[in-house]
Amino acid sequence: MAKKELDQEFVEYIVKTIVDHPDDVKINREIDEMGVLITLDVNPEDMGIVIGRKGGTARALRNLLKVVGARNNARVNLKINEPEGSKRKERPRKEAEDKDEQTGKKNLDEVVEDLKI
Repeated sequence: MAKKELDQEFVEYIVKTIVDHPDDVKINREIDEMGVLITLDVNPEDMGIVIGRKGGTARALRNLLKVVGARNNARVNLKINEPEGSKRKERPRKEAEDKDEQTGKKNLDEVVEDLKI
């Protein structure tokens, strides 16, 4: 196997450091006319860690990859594959939504729907 590129090694090091199942981390690197695409596969239990709250960890990793790419005169993108069989958790309802339901107040979608004829 050929020597891994710096951007791929960088992603592998960071991701394996933060996840609970480092042996399940798989990274694929492809080059096309748009630049370098690094595809990341992780254990379904580690998706939350890799994505982070509100996508913060994934965004930070992508920003750092842009710096690595810029140093090597390349455009580097990161794609995080959603694992097979993963189930996204339903977001908990906010207290305000429950309160509006109890008081009979309408939310914005309901008001807009009422305006449609």
